[in-house]
Amino acid sequence: MAKKKKYYVVWVGVSPGIYDSWEACNLQIKGYPAAKYKSFKSKTEAEDAFSNHFSESIKKKTSTKKHIEDLEFSKEIVWKSMSVDAACSGNPGKMEYRGVDTKNKDEIFHLGPFDGGTNNVGEFLALVHGLAYLKKIGDDKLPIYSDSKIAIGWVAKKKSKTKLVKTSKNSILFKMIDRAEAWLKANTYKNPILKWETKRWGEIPADFGRK
Repeated sequence: MAKKKKYYVVWVGVSPGIYDSWEACNLQIKGYPAAKYKSFKSKTEAEDAFSNHFSESIKKKTSTKKHIEDLEFSKEIVWKSMSVDAACSGNPGKMEYRGVDTKNKDEIFHLGPFDGGTNNVGEFLALVHGLAYLKKIGDDKLPIYSDSKIAIGWVAKKKSKTKLVKTSKNSILFKMIDRAEAWLKANTYKNPILKWETKRWGEIPADFGRK
C-alpha cells in the first residue's frame, strides 16, 4: 500500500516554506540550529500552519495528547530501560541510529548519518550497539526496547538478512554489519530485548520525530 503524501512546513531553517517530501524538508533543517518543522496530512493544513507562528502548531499537538507516563498503559512499559531506533531518508538513503534512556530520553549514543543505508540495517546496528554498550559498562540486566521485529529477529539469529546492495558509498555500513555479527557470535548477554508496541504506546522514545 502506497504511503499517504505528507506536506512539511519549515518555519525555521535554511529556507522556510512548505515542502512536499521529507527529502526536500531535510535539506532545509539538517544541521540548522533550533530548526522548527512539522508534517501535515494536507497542503491546506500546511498552508494554514505556515501562516501562523510555529508555536501554534506545537501547542495543538501537546494540548490534545497526554504525556505517555500519565496514560494507563504506561504501567506496561519497563521504564528503567534503553530504547533504540533508526531513521533513514530514502531507501536506501542517509541513515542514522541512536539509543536513549527510555524514561527521560537522554541520549546514550548516536551514530551517523551514513550514506546508502536502510532503516532495517540501522535498527539492527542500534540493537547490537546497545547490547555491546551495556556489556562494556557491566550492566547485564537493563532491558532494551526496539520497535523493529525484523531487527530483533536478526539479532536472535546473530545474522543480518539485509538485501542492501554494497556500493562504494555504503561500504562502511557493511563493515559495521560484519563487526556486529562477529560481536554477537563472540559474546553472550542476559539483557532482555523487548518489542516496543507502537500502536498502543505511541512512538518509541528513541524515535527521531521525522514521520
